[in-house]
Amino acid sequence: MKILQLCPRIPYPPHDGGAIAMYDVTSNLHAEGHEVTVLAINTPKHFQPAKVLEDKARVIAIPVNTDLSKRKAFLNLFKAVPYNIERFISQDVERALTELLQKKTFDIIQVEGLFMAYYVDLLKQLCQAPVIMRSHNVEYLIWERLAANEQNPLKKIYLKYLATGIRNFEKTYLNKFDAIAAITEEDKTRMRELGCTVPIEFIPAGVEITRFKNDPEIKAKPQSLFIISSLNWLPNLEGIDWFLENVWKTVAKTLPKLELHLAGKSPPKHLLELNLPNVFVHGFVPSASEFMQQYDLMLVPLLSGGGMRIKIIEGMALGKCILTTPVGAEGIFCENGKDILISEKPEAWVKYITDYYEGNLPVKTVGENAQKLATQVYDNKRIIRKFLKLYEEHRP
Repeated sequence: MKILQLCPRIPYPPHDGGAIAMYDVTSNLHAEGHEVTVLAINTPKHFQPAKVLEDKARVIAIPVNTDLSKRKAFLNLFKAVPYNIERFISQDVERALTELLQKKTFDIIQVEGLFMAYYVDLLKQLCQAPVIMRSHNVEYLIWERLAANEQNPLKKIYLKYLATGIRNFEKTYLNKFDAIAAITEEDKTRMRELGCTVPIEFIPAGVEITRFKNDPEIKAKPQSLFIISSLNWLPNLEGIDWFLENVWKTVAKTLPKLELHLAGKSPPKHLLELNLPNVFVHGFVPSASEFMQQYDLMLVPLLSGGGMRIKIIEGMALGKCILTTPVGAEGIFCENGKDILISEKPEAWVKYITDYYEGNLPVKTVGENAQKLATQVYDNKRIIRKFLKLYEEHRP
């Protein structure tokens, strides 16, 4: 098949959840013998040369400045399209799509996420191929949850405004596609509640199991906790701040040898300047797999967000015992106490971490169960077959 993948950024390097989800589709479609063309916005934040994927796909990279602007955000208050979406609307992208689709025929077009959904009308005008949206999140839910947790009254009002605008956009645009691939069953249900009537197939994100093989030379440091996430995404920062304030302050007083290691790209100033005993901010690490293996108990303190956390699946693939919140575990086929630990209460987190420190938490057993789950359910080879089945069902 000839497949066009429309992306809000060049899906490389595969270091964060969004890039991993897109890159693994590109890579595995290519491995299955399909011809992939990636037309991607090349943002200042994630700028990459187009040739980085030349061994897997033809890449058409369109430079677009998607950086946040207070002025543009203010002017957007008077527009129908929410600011989060407007940042990705570009005449250059429309011209590139028009030129490409006038010259080349595709069997399937896959639009990656809501930020590129605006282009569905143009795609429908220019070609006969089925247009499928791969939903990474139900976006409005992220902003609703952020608004609910926000203490600043003005920020709360603006976040609610954004959530409403995104919800209305999603409600309108979901039904313009021929089908949708939902990343969680929960998201599938939410889309139906929004009034989506087109076919929705649940296809989770997976992991490239070969990238997450344990290195016998790396031994996890005892009595160590770690968090690895994009440190420039609001829900991740909200969760880390919650953990530091409500959990770490307590356990640091009673567990003197306990260490916390934070990793991720673009850490903000307040994290870099924490200056807390036994808290280490590593910033970007070139190998998530190597970093995860160096430390012991994995934490995912997420309060907002949507979709599913690929980093949890990666941690599971490495046999890590993971402590997270219900939001963090959302969309993952896991059982609390068996292959993951889940709680939203700070006192429960303190208890889990204290038990871990004292050797009373079944870290090894939980990690082994998690590793089996990742291999049996989330191997990318299984996931790509679900995409191919969806494509075949909607080809003319």
